[in-house]
Amino acid sequence: MQIIADVLAVAGGRANKTQIMYQANLSYRLLCRYLGEVLDAGLVSFENGDSYVLTAKGKEFLNRHEEYSKRCKSLEKRLHYLNNEKVVLESMCLFGNSTNRNLKGHIRNKRL
Repeated sequence: MQIIADVLAVAGGRANKTQIMYQANLSYRLLCRYLGEVLDAGLVSFENGDSYVLTAKGKEFLNRHEEYSKRCKSLEKRLHYLNNEKVVLESMCLFGNSTNRNLKGHIRNKRL
């Protein structure tokens, strides 16, 4: 999905194949594959025989992808925090008090 979003972002400003390939950091083979997919899906259109343009559906995809990415990053941060808490809880069951304090301090410092 990220590659498709990258292709669409470049095509959002009217672009030819070369511009999309370089700005989306794709090989020619991958460019052809993904351009075919976004054309078939109606996310971009080919106009005037030389440029790709984002469609309304493509704009909606980009907006939704941006929201999706933000939510994923937020969830990843929360999951990281929960995993750290899990480590602390497990350590409380397995280690003595002095090791516990050291581990908690280490984890707390990593979060900062």
